[in-house]
Amino acid sequence: MKRNTKVSTAVIRRLPRYYRQLCELQRAGAVRISSGALGKSMGLTASQIRQDLFCFGGFGQQGYGYKVELLKEEIGEILGISQGHTLIVLGTGNLGRAIIQNFRFSDNGFDLLAAFDVDPAVVGTEIAGVSVRHADGLEEFLAAHRVDVGLLTVPIAAAQQMGNRLMDAGVKGIWNFTNYELACTRQDVAVESVHFSDSLLTLSYLISQREDMEEHQ
Repeated sequence: MKRNTKVSTAVIRRLPRYYRQLCELQRAGAVRISSGALGKSMGLTASQIRQDLFCFGGFGQQGYGYKVELLKEEIGEILGISQGHTLIVLGTGNLGRAIIQNFRFSDNGFDLLAAFDVDPAVVGTEIAGVSVRHADGLEEFLAAHRVDVGLLTVPIAAAQQMGNRLMDAGVKGIWNFTNYELACTRQDVAVESVHFSDSLLTLSYLISQREDMEEHQ
């Protein structure tokens, strides 16, 4: 499978949407789908679908469309779902606990190994079967286990320090929920920051635009 190494961020961010939609189509019993039908179900054009997938090689056949199961597997491979990634959670407050209890890490190719905190009330307990360890033992754990991603839900004041500890220990990626922009000077570490306020303000913009349109009708 030929892959274009210069893939735009916009295309990369659409890949998980394709994968999720194809999973839903497969569960619904769909065997094949055209780029037009796939685009319509996702609010994209058929041309956009074809351009995005062309970045990673040819998948469909003109006049036939895409085999749903095969395309899902190909996109899953591109996303690295089959590589057996591992993950730990740092911070088991309300958000960290909710993510551990409700997010299906295994469905996305990740094995959740452990959680870390400093609160004596939670250290030594389990959350949804995941053991909570003291953060003082983070480096020792990372030295003994291959950990690809650290999920940060610690307080903002501790975000950079914990991020530095993860990076220094060789973690490849940080999934940052702290609402703090981590300073990362290492090119071998990927940081994906999730800002709930960005999503809410985007929704605010969309609502405002529709209200303006209604006022001028």
